[in-house]
Amino acid sequence: MSTESNYYVPEQSRLPIMAATGMGVMAYGAGSWVQGSSAMVFLAGALIMAFTLYTWFSTVIKENMAGMNSDQLKRSYVWGMGWFIFSEVMFFACFFGALFYVRVLVLPWLGGEGGFSSNTLLWEGFEPAWPLMTTPDMVANGEAAQFKGPDQNMSFPGWDKLFTWLPLWNTVVLMTSSVTVHMAHTALKNHNRTKFNAWLGLTVLLGAFFLVLQVEEYIHAYQHMGLTLESGIYGTTFFMLTGFHGAHVTMGTIMLLIQFLRGLKGHFTHDDSFGFEAASWYWHFVDVVWVGLFIFVYVLA
Repeated sequence: MSTESNYYVPEQSRLPIMAATGMGVMAYGAGSWVQGSSAMVFLAGALIMAFTLYTWFSTVIKENMAGMNSDQLKRSYVWGMGWFIFSEVMFFACFFGALFYVRVLVLPWLGGEGGFSSNTLLWEGFEPAWPLMTTPDMVANGEAAQFKGPDQNMSFPGWDKLFTWLPLWNTVVLMTSSVTVHMAHTALKNHNRTKFNAWLGLTVLLGAFFLVLQVEEYIHAYQHMGLTLESGIYGTTFFMLTGFHGAHVTMGTIMLLIQFLRGLKGHFTHDDSFGFEAASWYWHFVDVVWVGLFIFVYVLA
């Protein structure tokens, strides 16, 4: 079946509409959750998506194991994953662009640079310093008021506290996982399934450990630093960038876990391993995004 002349066309399925429904419910639920409503709608959407993806991936895996996928169809999978990763690049580019816009352009304008008088029209005495962790209030009774914000941020704490700085350990863990997933790929190409499973299993553990460290970082930020989503534009951009990255790490870890379980069942060969390769491409992308986050959100904050 895996010839150029045989293009396998799957039967009609309700899975695409189920995926769209799940994503819509998740988006609505997330918006409501942020506004103070219950998280149940978001969780319902997440369950719909989980069931849909499990069913869909299972079907695709069974079709491939049955030899139904032609070379042309396999190329379409490669292109599909490539465009998906490109869309993710554009997604994070928007957030990095917002951070750049605020830091490099908006703050100087609000501070009165470049001939702008925003510091007198909007918030008299506004100081254009980054990180901006207080949100200036409207001018009332002729006096500029400000909401109280935290006096700490997640930037580089100094060499004396380097080895207790969680973002550094997050970086070490994630960069190490990029090496281990590459080692797994190399082992598979060398027909060494034992090493493939070992390196891939270690990668999954490192991904889970990264998430544990990020949860600890968030707990520290909220409980000990007072740094929240409402802590000015700094808090907003910080949690949006790192939070969405954490969501992508979660998805990537699940993807690699599925490939690990498949590897234990003997699914992959050195010349038929796109499921694992796609997951590893995504994982490398997640690692590259974190490097950008570490530099621009933590080190240069």
